[in-house]
Amino acid sequence: MEYVYVVAAAAIAVVGSGFALLVLRKGKNAEARKSERAHADAQKRDPPVDLGETYEFGVHEFTTHHSGESIAVGKVEGFVLFVEDVPASVQVGDVIEATVLSWNDGRTSADATFERER
Repeated sequence: MEYVYVVAAAAIAVVGSGFALLVLRKGKNAEARKSERAHADAQKRDPPVDLGETYEFGVHEFTTHHSGESIAVGKVEGFVLFVEDVPASVQVGDVIEATVLSWNDGRTSADATFERER
């Protein structure tokens, strides 16, 4: 009789694990689809920034450039700016000003240079 309980518990664990895996997998696919849609929409619209102009925005995160330099990442009206020459004192959440230097491939983001912290 105990054998039946052990087999039933194992079956429930397997089914539960499979269900959890499907839920997690579906969530990742939904997030990937959302990201792909946002990227496609960004490619269709004109950038909300102009080359040579300076904009104020918050730092969302820092990433490392292939050169090893720390690059601040921020957004202006949902448009991503990668900002170089940011002082080490600037932290995520700080508001900065940066001048747009060039478009990245597809004009879905741009490179900018740090001007000042606000």
